[in-house]
Amino acid sequence: MRDHALVVDEVSDPRPELGQVLVRNLACGICGSDLHFLRHSETMVQMTEEMLPSMGPAAAFSGAHIDLSRDIVMGHEFCGEVLEVGPDTVGPKPGSRVVSVPVLLSSTGLHQLAYNNDFPGGYAERMLLAAPLVLEVPNGLDSRTAALTEPLAVGMHGVAKSGITSRDAAVVFGCGPVGLAVIAALKLAEVEVIVASDFSPARRAVALAMGATHVVDPNDEPVIDAWRRVDGRRPLVAFEAVGVPGMIQQILHDVPTGTRVTVVGVCLEPDSMSPFFAVAKELSLQFALAYTPEEFTGALAALADGKVDAGPMITGTVDLDGVPGAFEALGKPDEHVKVLVEP
Repeated sequence: MRDHALVVDEVSDPRPELGQVLVRNLACGICGSDLHFLRHSETMVQMTEEMLPSMGPAAAFSGAHIDLSRDIVMGHEFCGEVLEVGPDTVGPKPGSRVVSVPVLLSSTGLHQLAYNNDFPGGYAERMLLAAPLVLEVPNGLDSRTAALTEPLAVGMHGVAKSGITSRDAAVVFGCGPVGLAVIAALKLAEVEVIVASDFSPARRAVALAMGATHVVDPNDEPVIDAWRRVDGRRPLVAFEAVGVPGMIQQILHDVPTGTRVTVVGVCLEPDSMSPFFAVAKELSLQFALAYTPEEFTGALAALADGKVDAGPMITGTVDLDGVPGAFEALGKPDEHVKVLVEP
C-alpha cells in the first residue's frame, strides 16, 4: 500500500533473528479490514491512537503509530512454508507448512503484522513469523483452507462471546466472510436454528453451504420475521456482521425481548442508536473483535479435522499482480466472498 493505492514492487528480503522463522507465503486471504484500511487508513489509525490510553496491554498489538507516508505490505490470513529458522531458535523444520496469529516477536518488542511499516505481511513472497507462535498445518490440510484459520477464529470468538448454547437460536445479519465464519462456528457449537440474511444470492448460497439452516433476502423478508416463521420459540441470539451505520439500531428495534446481540461487524463511521429499545426489551449488547490464541488453535483443528468445511468461502485466487483488481472486485458482493493471494 502506497499513497492509498496498491502497487507491486521489490522490498528487501527479511532475515530471521533469534526466535523467528522465515516463511514463503503460499496463500493469504484478503480481509474486509484490508479493504477498509486502503480507503480509510487515516480514520482507523486516528481512532486506534485515541483508544491507546484505555487499551492497557492490548495497545502493544494495536495498529497505532503507523506512518501512512511509508509503504505497508498487508495480509494477515496466511499459510506459509518455512524456509529458514533463526539462529539458536527451536522451531518447525524447513519445508513445514505453518499458520500463525499475525504477531511477530523481535528484539524491539511485539509487532502486529496486519498493518506494519517494517515487517511485511502475507501479500509478500516472504515474511517473518515468531517461532513460538507458529502452528504446523496438520492432517495434510491444503494451504488455501489453512489460510482460513484466521477468519474462522474471528467467527469462533464472536460465538464464544455471545454465550450461545445449543438450546438457543441464532440470526446472522450479513453473510460476508465474518458472517460466514460466525455461521460455521454456530454449526460447530451445535446450534440447530441458524437464520441468515444477505442481499447477495451468491453469499446466501455460501451461507447454506457453511451451515445456515435458512437464508433470506432482507428485501423479501426481514430476518427476524424469518426466524419467527421457522422457529420463534427458542431464546434468540443475534449477530450483526454488516458493520454499516444504522444496523445496530435496526436490530435493537426488530429483535424480541431478552435477545442477546453480538456485534462482530466493524463500523468505521459515527453511528447512533436509541437506548430506549434496548432498555425496554432488556437486550444484552456485546461487541467482539479478533480472537484468543486458543481460539486460533481451535479453528485450525476444526478445519484439519473436517469439522468445518470452509472451502465454499473461497471464490477466487490471484497472484501479486492480481491483488489490486481483487480489491476492486471484493467491493461488489455478488462477485466474490473470499479471494486468496498466492504470491
